Amino acid sequence: MAKQAQNPRAAAVAVLVQVMTQGQSISHLLPHGLKHLPLERRALAQELCYGTLRWLPRLEFLLDSLLDKPLKAKDVDVQVLALIGLYQLGFMQIPPHAAVSETVAVTGELKKPWAKGLINALLRRYQREQSVLQDKLEQDPVASSAHPAWLLELLQQDWPQDWQAIITANQQRPPMTLRVNRLHQSRDAYQQALLAEGLEASPSAHAPDALTLARPAMVEQLPGFAQGQVSVQDAAAQLAALLTDPQPGMRVLDACAAPGGKTGHLLESCPGIELVALDVDAGRLERVQQNLTRLGLAATLKAGDAAQPDGWWDGLPFDRILLDAPCSASGVIRRHPDIKLLRRADDIPQLAALQADILNTLWSLLKPGGMLVYATCSVLAAENHQQLARFLGTHPDAMEKRIEVQWGRAAPIGRQILPNQDGMDGFYYACIVKQP
Repeated sequence: MAKQAQNPRAAAVAVLVQVMTQGQSISHLLPHGLKHLPLERRALAQELCYGTLRWLPRLEFLLDSLLDKPLKAKDVDVQVLALIGLYQLGFMQIPPHAAVSETVAVTGELKKPWAKGLINALLRRYQREQSVLQDKLEQDPVASSAHPAWLLELLQQDWPQDWQAIITANQQRPPMTLRVNRLHQSRDAYQQALLAEGLEASPSAHAPDALTLARPAMVEQLPGFAQGQVSVQDAAAQLAALLTDPQPGMRVLDACAAPGGKTGHLLESCPGIELVALDVDAGRLERVQQNLTRLGLAATLKAGDAAQPDGWWDGLPFDRILLDAPCSASGVIRRHPDIKLLRRADDIPQLAALQADILNTLWSLLKPGGMLVYATCSVLAAENHQQLARFLGTHPDAMEKRIEVQWGRAAPIGRQILPNQDGMDGFYYACIVKQP
Protein backbone atom coordinates (compact mmCIF):
# COMPACT_ATOMS: atom_id res chain seq x y z
CA MET A 1 0.00 0.00 0.00
CA ALA A 2 2.87 2.39 0.76
CA LYS A 3 4.20 1.77 -2.76
CA GLN A 4 0.75 2.40 -4.22
CA ALA A 5 0.52 5.69 -2.35
CA GLN A 6 3.60 6.97 -4.21
CA ASN A 7 1.43 7.27 -7.33
CA PRO A 8 -1.08 10.16 -7.15
CA ARG A 9 -3.61 8.38 -9.37
CA ALA A 10 -3.42 5.18 -7.32
CA ALA A 11 -3.76 7.19 -4.11
CA ALA A 12 -6.81 8.97 -5.53
CA VAL A 13 -8.39 5.62 -6.44
CA ALA A 14 -7.87 4.33 -2.89
CA VAL A 15 -9.47 7.42 -1.35
CA LEU A 16 -12.42 7.54 -3.75
CA VAL A 17 -13.18 3.84 -3.30
CA GLN A 18 -13.63 4.51 0.42
CA VAL A 19 -15.88 7.51 -0.25
CA MET A 20 -18.04 5.51 -2.65
CA THR A 21 -18.24 2.23 -0.74
CA GLN A 22 -18.04 3.31 2.90
CA GLY A 23 -19.79 6.69 2.75
CA GLN A 24 -16.88 8.51 4.38
CA SER A 25 -16.28 12.17 3.63
CA ILE A 26 -13.44 13.22 1.38
CA SER A 27 -12.20 15.85 3.86
CA HIS A 28 -11.92 13.13 6.53
CA LEU A 29 -10.09 10.68 4.27
CA LEU A 30 -7.66 12.90 2.37
CA PRO A 31 -5.13 13.77 5.11
CA HIS A 32 -4.44 10.09 5.80
CA GLY A 33 -4.92 8.92 2.22
CA LEU A 34 -2.32 11.28 0.78
CA LYS A 35 0.21 11.49 3.62
CA HIS A 36 2.57 8.93 2.04
CA LEU A 37 2.70 10.87 -1.22
CA PRO A 38 5.63 13.18 -1.89
CA LEU A 39 4.46 16.78 -1.37
CA GLU A 40 4.77 17.67 -5.04
CA ARG A 41 2.34 14.89 -6.01
CA ARG A 42 -0.37 15.60 -3.45
CA ALA A 43 -1.90 18.48 -5.41
CA LEU A 44 -2.59 16.20 -8.40
CA ALA A 45 -4.12 13.49 -6.19
CA GLN A 46 -6.32 16.03 -4.44
CA GLU A 47 -7.45 17.54 -7.74
CA LEU A 48 -8.33 14.07 -9.05
CA CYS A 49 -10.37 13.31 -5.92
CA TYR A 50 -12.27 16.57 -5.74
CA GLY A 51 -12.74 16.92 -9.49
CA THR A 52 -14.03 13.38 -9.95
CA LEU A 53 -16.53 13.87 -7.12
CA ARG A 54 -17.55 17.30 -8.44
CA TRP A 55 -18.47 15.85 -11.82
CA LEU A 56 -19.34 12.30 -10.71
CA PRO A 57 -22.90 12.07 -12.11
CA ARG A 58 -21.61 13.22 -15.51
CA LEU A 59 -18.60 10.89 -15.43
CA GLU A 60 -20.79 7.93 -14.42
CA PHE A 61 -23.13 8.68 -17.32
CA LEU A 62 -20.17 8.68 -19.72
CA LEU A 63 -18.78 5.46 -18.26
CA ASP A 64 -22.14 3.71 -18.55
CA SER A 65 -22.33 4.84 -22.18
CA LEU A 66 -18.86 3.47 -22.92
CA LEU A 67 -19.12 0.12 -21.13
CA ASP A 68 -20.63 -2.85 -22.97
CA LYS A 69 -21.64 -4.33 -19.62
CA PRO A 70 -21.40 -3.03 -16.03
CA LEU A 71 -18.30 -3.84 -14.01
CA LYS A 72 -18.66 -6.28 -11.11
CA ALA A 73 -19.05 -4.89 -7.60
CA LYS A 74 -15.66 -6.28 -6.59
CA ASP A 75 -14.04 -4.17 -9.32
CA VAL A 76 -15.12 -0.80 -7.93
CA ASP A 77 -11.44 0.21 -7.98
CA VAL A 78 -11.34 -0.31 -11.75
CA GLN A 79 -14.56 1.68 -12.09
CA VAL A 80 -13.07 4.55 -10.07
CA LEU A 81 -9.89 4.44 -12.14
CA ALA A 82 -11.97 4.78 -15.32
CA LEU A 83 -13.84 7.75 -13.83
CA ILE A 84 -10.53 9.40 -12.92
CA GLY A 85 -9.31 8.84 -16.48
CA LEU A 86 -12.45 10.43 -17.93
CA TYR A 87 -12.08 13.38 -15.57
CA GLN A 88 -8.52 14.02 -16.76
CA LEU A 89 -9.53 13.90 -20.42
CA GLY A 90 -12.63 16.04 -19.98
CA PHE A 91 -11.59 18.63 -17.43
CA MET A 92 -7.81 18.82 -16.94
CA GLN A 93 -4.97 20.30 -18.94
CA ILE A 94 -2.91 17.10 -18.86
CA PRO A 95 -1.88 16.05 -22.38
CA PRO A 96 -4.36 13.31 -23.45
CA HIS A 97 -1.68 10.73 -24.26
CA ALA A 98 -0.15 11.17 -20.80
CA ALA A 99 -3.55 11.01 -19.07
CA VAL A 100 -4.34 7.73 -20.85
CA SER A 101 -0.97 6.05 -20.39
CA GLU A 102 -0.58 7.07 -16.73
CA THR A 103 -4.13 5.95 -15.90
CA VAL A 104 -3.72 2.62 -17.68
CA ALA A 105 -0.48 2.02 -15.77
CA VAL A 106 -2.36 2.10 -12.44
CA THR A 107 -4.05 -1.22 -13.28
CA GLY A 108 -0.75 -2.88 -12.42
CA GLU A 109 -0.71 -1.26 -8.99
CA LEU A 110 -4.30 -2.41 -8.46
CA LYS A 111 -3.09 -5.97 -9.19
CA LYS A 112 -5.64 -6.18 -12.00
CA PRO A 113 -3.62 -6.52 -15.20
CA TRP A 114 -6.74 -7.75 -17.03
CA ALA A 115 -8.16 -4.22 -16.73
CA LYS A 116 -5.30 -2.67 -18.70
CA GLY A 117 -6.90 -3.25 -22.08
CA LEU A 118 -10.34 -2.25 -20.81
CA ILE A 119 -9.21 1.12 -19.41
CA ASN A 120 -7.15 1.84 -22.52
CA ALA A 121 -10.06 1.04 -24.84
CA LEU A 122 -12.55 3.05 -22.76
CA LEU A 123 -10.45 6.18 -22.68
CA ARG A 124 -9.50 6.03 -26.35
CA ARG A 125 -13.13 5.48 -27.33
CA TYR A 126 -14.10 8.50 -25.25
CA GLN A 127 -11.54 10.59 -27.15
CA ARG A 128 -13.03 9.47 -30.49
CA GLU A 129 -16.68 9.91 -29.49
CA GLN A 130 -16.41 12.89 -27.14
CA SER A 131 -18.64 15.27 -29.11
CA VAL A 132 -21.38 12.66 -29.62
CA LEU A 133 -21.31 11.69 -25.94
CA GLN A 134 -21.44 15.37 -24.96
CA ASP A 135 -24.61 15.88 -27.00
CA LYS A 136 -26.12 12.77 -25.42
CA LEU A 137 -25.42 13.80 -21.83
CA GLU A 138 -26.88 17.28 -22.41
CA GLN A 139 -30.25 15.54 -22.79
CA ASP A 140 -29.95 14.00 -19.32
CA PRO A 141 -30.68 16.47 -16.47
CA VAL A 142 -28.65 14.54 -13.86
CA ALA A 143 -25.61 14.14 -16.13
CA SER A 144 -25.66 17.67 -17.53
CA SER A 145 -26.06 19.31 -14.12
CA ALA A 146 -23.86 16.79 -12.26
CA HIS A 147 -26.47 16.82 -9.46
CA PRO A 148 -28.63 13.92 -8.22
CA ALA A 149 -32.28 13.99 -9.29
CA TRP A 150 -33.69 14.51 -5.77
CA LEU A 151 -31.50 17.56 -5.16
CA LEU A 152 -32.29 19.02 -8.58
CA GLU A 153 -35.99 18.69 -7.79
CA LEU A 154 -35.65 20.42 -4.41
CA LEU A 155 -33.54 23.26 -5.82
CA GLN A 156 -36.03 23.83 -8.65
CA GLN A 157 -38.90 23.79 -6.14
CA ASP A 158 -37.27 26.16 -3.61
CA TRP A 159 -35.44 28.41 -6.08
CA PRO A 160 -37.38 28.45 -9.39
CA GLN A 161 -35.52 31.55 -10.59
CA ASP A 162 -32.10 30.68 -9.18
CA TRP A 163 -31.59 26.92 -9.31
CA GLN A 164 -29.43 27.03 -12.44
CA ALA A 165 -27.16 29.67 -10.90
CA ILE A 166 -26.90 27.53 -7.73
CA ILE A 167 -25.88 24.48 -9.76
CA THR A 168 -23.29 26.49 -11.69
CA ALA A 169 -21.86 27.84 -8.42
CA ASN A 170 -21.75 24.34 -6.90
CA GLN A 171 -19.48 23.18 -9.74
CA GLN A 172 -16.89 25.91 -9.23
CA ARG A 173 -13.76 25.70 -7.14
CA PRO A 174 -14.24 27.61 -3.89
CA PRO A 175 -12.06 30.57 -2.91
CA MET A 176 -9.82 30.47 0.15
CA THR A 177 -10.98 33.09 2.63
CA LEU A 178 -9.15 34.06 5.80
CA ARG A 179 -10.38 35.48 9.11
CA VAL A 180 -7.92 38.00 10.53
CA ASN A 181 -7.66 37.83 14.32
CA ARG A 182 -8.53 41.39 15.34
CA LEU A 183 -6.87 40.82 18.73
CA HIS A 184 -3.53 40.75 16.89
CA GLN A 185 -3.92 43.34 14.14
CA SER A 186 -6.32 45.00 11.72
CA ARG A 187 -7.45 43.41 8.48
CA ASP A 188 -5.61 46.11 6.50
CA ALA A 189 -2.36 45.42 8.36
CA TYR A 190 -2.63 41.68 7.71
CA GLN A 191 -3.42 42.30 4.05
CA GLN A 192 -0.09 44.14 3.83
CA ALA A 193 1.68 41.27 5.62
CA LEU A 194 0.26 38.86 3.00
CA LEU A 195 1.42 41.11 0.19
CA ALA A 196 4.93 41.14 1.64
CA GLU A 197 4.88 37.33 1.24
CA GLY A 198 3.69 37.61 -2.35
CA LEU A 199 0.08 36.70 -1.50
CA GLU A 200 -2.63 38.94 -2.90
CA ALA A 201 -5.96 39.18 -1.06
CA SER A 202 -9.09 41.32 -1.23
CA PRO A 203 -11.35 42.34 1.67
CA SER A 204 -14.89 40.99 1.94
CA ALA A 205 -17.64 43.55 1.44
CA HIS A 206 -19.70 42.08 4.29
CA ALA A 207 -17.46 40.32 6.83
CA PRO A 208 -15.18 42.89 8.50
CA ASP A 209 -12.42 40.38 9.38
CA ALA A 210 -12.40 38.52 6.03
CA LEU A 211 -9.75 38.52 3.29
CA THR A 212 -10.09 36.31 0.22
CA LEU A 213 -6.86 35.14 -1.39
CA ALA A 214 -6.43 35.60 -5.13
CA ARG A 215 -5.06 32.04 -5.19
CA PRO A 216 -5.30 29.36 -2.48
CA ALA A 217 -2.16 28.83 -0.39
CA MET A 218 -0.90 26.34 2.15
CA VAL A 219 -1.63 27.50 5.71
CA GLU A 220 2.12 27.25 6.38
CA GLN A 221 2.56 30.12 3.91
CA LEU A 222 0.24 32.43 5.85
CA PRO A 223 2.14 34.91 8.05
CA GLY A 224 1.54 34.23 11.73
CA PHE A 225 -0.83 31.31 11.21
CA ALA A 226 0.85 29.15 13.86
CA GLN A 227 0.74 32.12 16.26
CA GLY A 228 -3.02 32.56 15.84
CA GLN A 229 -2.95 35.73 13.76
CA VAL A 230 -5.28 34.29 11.13
CA SER A 231 -7.66 31.39 10.49
CA VAL A 232 -9.25 29.89 7.37
CA GLN A 233 -13.01 30.51 7.32
CA ASP A 234 -15.47 31.48 4.59
CA ALA A 235 -16.89 34.99 4.82
CA ALA A 236 -20.46 33.66 5.12
CA ALA A 237 -19.51 31.63 8.20
CA GLN A 238 -17.86 34.72 9.69
CA LEU A 239 -21.22 36.49 9.76
CA ALA A 240 -22.30 34.21 12.64
CA ALA A 241 -20.22 36.01 15.27
CA LEU A 242 -21.29 39.38 13.88
CA LEU A 243 -24.99 38.49 14.23
CA THR A 244 -24.54 36.89 17.66
CA ASP A 245 -23.07 40.22 18.81
CA PRO A 246 -21.59 39.06 22.13
CA GLN A 247 -21.02 41.72 24.78
CA PRO A 248 -18.57 41.66 27.73
CA GLY A 249 -19.81 39.58 30.64
CA MET A 250 -22.36 37.67 28.59
CA ARG A 251 -22.79 33.92 28.92
CA VAL A 252 -22.77 32.48 25.38
CA LEU A 253 -23.47 28.97 24.08
CA ASP A 254 -21.90 27.85 20.80
CA ALA A 255 -23.98 24.76 20.05
CA CYS A 256 -22.71 22.16 17.55
CA ALA A 257 -19.37 23.98 17.81
CA ALA A 258 -16.87 21.66 16.08
CA PRO A 259 -14.49 22.24 14.39
CA GLY A 260 -14.44 25.55 16.24
CA GLY A 261 -14.21 28.30 13.62
CA LYS A 262 -17.19 30.20 15.01
CA THR A 263 -16.03 29.50 18.59
CA GLY A 264 -12.73 31.23 17.92
CA HIS A 265 -14.38 34.12 16.12
CA LEU A 266 -16.82 34.78 18.99
CA LEU A 267 -13.88 35.03 21.41
CA GLU A 268 -11.86 37.21 19.04
CA SER A 269 -14.89 39.49 18.70
CA CYS A 270 -15.36 39.81 22.45
CA PRO A 271 -12.77 38.16 24.73
CA GLY A 272 -14.76 39.13 27.85
CA ILE A 273 -17.52 36.55 27.43
CA GLU A 274 -18.11 33.27 29.22
CA LEU A 275 -18.29 30.86 26.29
CA VAL A 276 -19.50 27.27 26.39
CA ALA A 277 -18.64 25.29 23.24
CA LEU A 278 -20.84 22.21 22.88
CA ASP A 279 -20.56 19.31 20.46
CA VAL A 280 -22.03 15.82 20.46
CA ASP A 281 -18.73 14.34 19.23
CA ALA A 282 -16.02 14.35 21.90
CA GLY A 283 -13.39 13.55 19.28
CA ARG A 284 -14.30 16.63 17.23
CA LEU A 285 -14.07 18.75 20.37
CA GLU A 286 -10.34 18.01 20.37
CA ARG A 287 -10.17 19.94 17.10
CA VAL A 288 -11.96 22.86 18.78
CA GLN A 289 -9.39 22.81 21.57
CA GLN A 290 -6.51 22.72 19.08
CA ASN A 291 -7.91 25.76 17.29
CA LEU A 292 -8.41 27.67 20.55
CA THR A 293 -4.89 26.78 21.72
CA ARG A 294 -3.41 28.11 18.47
CA LEU A 295 -5.44 31.31 18.88
CA GLY A 296 -4.45 31.67 22.54
CA LEU A 297 -8.11 31.67 23.62
CA ALA A 298 -10.13 29.67 26.13
CA ALA A 299 -13.69 28.34 26.41
CA THR A 300 -15.52 25.70 28.41
CA LEU A 301 -15.79 22.65 26.16
CA LYS A 302 -18.68 20.24 26.71
CA ALA A 303 -19.35 16.94 24.97
CA GLY A 304 -23.07 16.34 24.84
CA ASP A 305 -26.30 16.25 22.84
CA ALA A 306 -27.76 19.72 22.33
CA ALA A 307 -31.25 18.17 22.45
CA GLN A 308 -30.54 16.55 25.86
CA PRO A 309 -29.09 19.25 28.12
CA ASP A 310 -29.41 17.21 31.32
CA GLY A 311 -26.12 15.58 30.43
CA TRP A 312 -24.07 18.79 30.15
CA TRP A 313 -25.96 21.95 31.20
CA ASP A 314 -25.18 23.50 34.62
CA GLY A 315 -28.60 25.14 34.91
CA LEU A 316 -27.42 28.71 34.28
CA PRO A 317 -29.23 30.31 31.31
CA PHE A 318 -27.47 31.93 28.36
CA ASP A 319 -27.63 35.52 27.06
CA ARG A 320 -26.81 34.38 23.55
CA ILE A 321 -27.06 31.02 21.79
CA LEU A 322 -25.48 30.35 18.41
CA LEU A 323 -27.05 27.24 16.92
CA ASP A 324 -25.09 26.15 13.85
CA ALA A 325 -27.61 23.40 13.18
CA PRO A 326 -26.78 20.00 11.64
CA CYS A 327 -27.97 20.28 8.04
CA SER A 328 -27.71 18.95 4.47
CA ALA A 329 -24.72 21.25 3.78
CA SER A 330 -26.38 21.96 0.41
CA GLY A 331 -24.90 25.47 0.46
CA VAL A 332 -21.28 24.31 0.56
CA ILE A 333 -21.26 21.69 -2.21
CA ARG A 334 -18.53 23.61 -4.06
CA ARG A 335 -16.33 22.98 -0.99
CA HIS A 336 -17.56 19.43 -0.31
CA PRO A 337 -18.64 17.87 -3.63
CA ASP A 338 -19.09 14.46 -1.97
CA ILE A 339 -22.30 15.83 -0.41
CA LYS A 340 -24.03 15.08 -3.72
CA LEU A 341 -23.01 11.44 -3.38
CA LEU A 342 -23.42 10.93 0.37
CA ARG A 343 -26.73 12.74 0.98
CA ARG A 344 -30.10 11.15 0.20
CA ALA A 345 -33.57 12.63 -0.27
CA ASP A 346 -34.85 11.09 2.98
CA ASP A 347 -32.03 12.79 4.92
CA ILE A 348 -33.80 16.15 4.62
CA PRO A 349 -36.93 15.42 6.70
CA GLN A 350 -34.76 13.60 9.24
CA LEU A 351 -32.43 16.59 9.51
CA ALA A 352 -35.38 18.98 9.77
CA ALA A 353 -36.77 16.92 12.67
CA LEU A 354 -33.39 16.98 14.41
CA GLN A 355 -33.07 20.74 13.90
CA ALA A 356 -36.54 21.29 15.38
CA ASP A 357 -35.69 19.11 18.38
CA ILE A 358 -32.47 21.02 19.10
CA LEU A 359 -34.08 24.41 18.49
CA ASN A 360 -36.99 23.69 20.85
CA THR A 361 -34.66 22.38 23.56
CA LEU A 362 -32.08 25.17 23.43
CA TRP A 363 -34.80 27.81 23.53
CA SER A 364 -35.52 26.78 27.12
CA LEU A 365 -31.87 27.54 28.04
CA LEU A 366 -32.06 31.15 26.82
CA LYS A 367 -32.60 34.05 29.23
CA PRO A 368 -35.66 36.25 28.72
CA GLY A 369 -34.44 39.14 26.60
CA GLY A 370 -31.70 36.93 25.16
CA MET A 371 -31.17 36.06 21.49
CA LEU A 372 -30.71 32.83 19.59
CA VAL A 373 -28.98 32.90 16.20
CA TYR A 374 -30.01 30.00 13.97
CA ALA A 375 -27.53 29.17 11.20
CA THR A 376 -27.21 26.50 8.52
CA CYS A 377 -24.98 26.04 5.49
CA SER A 378 -28.08 24.94 3.55
CA VAL A 379 -30.14 26.48 0.75
CA LEU A 380 -33.19 24.26 1.34
CA ALA A 381 -36.36 25.90 2.64
CA ALA A 382 -37.27 22.91 4.85
CA GLU A 383 -34.13 23.47 6.92
CA ASN A 384 -34.29 27.24 6.93
CA HIS A 385 -37.21 29.66 6.84
CA GLN A 386 -39.83 26.89 6.97
CA GLN A 387 -38.13 25.53 10.10
CA LEU A 388 -38.23 28.97 11.73
CA ALA A 389 -41.85 29.57 10.69
CA ARG A 390 -42.90 26.41 12.54
CA PHE A 391 -40.85 27.42 15.57
CA LEU A 392 -42.27 30.95 15.77
CA GLY A 393 -45.76 29.53 15.30
CA THR A 394 -45.41 27.32 18.38
CA HIS A 395 -43.48 29.67 20.69
CA PRO A 396 -45.44 32.81 21.65
CA ASP A 397 -42.40 34.19 23.52
CA ALA A 398 -40.25 34.09 20.36
CA MET A 399 -39.95 37.10 18.06
CA GLU A 400 -37.86 37.49 14.94
CA LYS A 401 -35.26 40.23 14.96
CA ARG A 402 -34.97 41.35 11.37
CA ILE A 403 -31.47 41.21 9.92
CA GLU A 404 -30.97 44.60 8.26
CA VAL A 405 -27.87 44.14 6.10
CA GLN A 406 -26.69 44.33 2.48
CA TRP A 407 -25.66 40.67 2.12
CA GLY A 408 -27.79 37.81 0.88
CA ARG A 409 -31.49 38.25 0.37
CA ALA A 410 -34.45 38.51 2.70
CA ALA A 411 -36.28 35.21 3.25
CA PRO A 412 -39.82 35.04 4.72
CA ILE A 413 -37.90 34.72 8.01
CA GLY A 414 -34.17 35.45 8.24
CA ARG A 415 -31.74 35.91 5.35
CA GLN A 416 -30.37 33.52 2.75
CA ILE A 417 -27.01 33.67 0.99
CA LEU A 418 -26.87 31.60 -2.18
CA PRO A 419 -23.63 29.84 -3.16
CA ASN A 420 -21.06 32.25 -4.62
CA GLN A 421 -23.23 35.30 -3.88
CA ASP A 422 -20.56 37.96 -3.32
CA GLY A 423 -18.07 35.08 -3.42
CA MET A 424 -19.49 33.49 -0.26
CA ASP A 425 -20.71 30.01 0.60
CA GLY A 426 -24.44 29.31 0.78
CA PHE A 427 -25.69 30.11 4.30
CA TYR A 428 -28.92 30.88 6.13
CA TYR A 429 -29.30 33.01 9.27
CA ALA A 430 -32.19 33.99 11.51
CA CYS A 431 -32.13 35.91 14.81
CA ILE A 432 -34.82 35.12 17.38
CA VAL A 433 -35.30 37.17 20.57
CA LYS A 434 -36.95 35.78 23.72
CA GLN A 435 -39.64 38.11 24.99
CA PRO A 436 -39.19 39.06 28.69
